[in-house]
Amino acid sequence: MQEYWEAYVKPIDGHKAMVSFNAGVSDTVPNEEYLYVGFVKVKLHDSKEDGLATEEEADDIGFIEDRLEMESLRWRSGKYIGRIISNGEVTFIYYLKLTLDWNSTVESAMLHFPSYQYEYGSRMDAEWEVYQKLLFPSIKEWQVIVNHHACDGLIEEGDNLRLERAIEHKVYFENEDNRKKFITLIEQEGFKNQKEVEIPFDNKLMYGVQFYRVDIPYYYNIDELTMKLIDLSHSCEGLYDGWESSLVKL
Repeated sequence: MQEYWEAYVKPIDGHKAMVSFNAGVSDTVPNEEYLYVGFVKVKLHDSKEDGLATEEEADDIGFIEDRLEMESLRWRSGKYIGRIISNGEVTFIYYLKLTLDWNSTVESAMLHFPSYQYEYGSRMDAEWEVYQKLLFPSIKEWQVIVNHHACDGLIEEGDNLRLERAIEHKVYFENEDNRKKFITLIEQEGFKNQKEVEIPFDNKLMYGVQFYRVDIPYYYNIDELTMKLIDLSHSCEGLYDGWESSLVKL
C-alpha cells in the first residue's frame, strides 16, 4: 500500500469533522488481504467549541497516533488508514488482516497515555465501506482539496490570490448535445467559450469545452466558483476537470 495522505473538513452526524485519510490506497480498494476494520476512539481532554482539537492537544494526538502505528507494526495487526477528529473525540481507523491481536495492539499503545479515556473495536468490512463512504471525500470535497493545493502552490510562487485574473476551466461530456447545453448555461453566467475539443477516453469519445471568466482565485472564492461549476456540469451529465490560472504578483 502506498502512503499519500490528504485532509479535509466535512460534517459527520451533525458535527464538524477533520478527516485525514490515506489517499494512496484509493485505486486498490477493497483489498482482499485486509478484511476487517478496527478503530480506537479517544476522548480529548479539552476540545475547541467546534469539537476539534486545540493546538495544545495536537501534540498528544500525534504521540498517540505514532504509538498506535508502532504497536501495529510490532503485532503485525493492520494498516493505518485514517483519522477523524470530531465532537471532542479522535478516532484512529485501521484495516486489519485478522482481529486476534487488535486488543493487544491498542492496549499496548494506550498504556503510555493513562490520562486518556478510550474505547476500541473491530468488525468485518471486506468491501472497505468505512474507507470509501466515511473517509474518502465526495467529488466536491475532493475538489476543495485540489483547490487548496493549487492556491498554496500559487502563493509559494509569490502570487497575490486576491487579485482578479482570467481563470480557465475544463468540462467533459459523453455527447455533443450535453456540451452544447452546458455552453449555453455558462455563457449565461458570463463565461467565455475558449475552445471545444474531442478526445478518446476509455474506448469512447469525450466532448470537452475549455472556458474562462475573470474571477478571484482566493481559497473561499475558488471553492464557491468550482462548486457552482460542478453543479452546472452535473446538470448536463458532465465531468468538471479543474481550473488553471496565470501567476499575478502585483
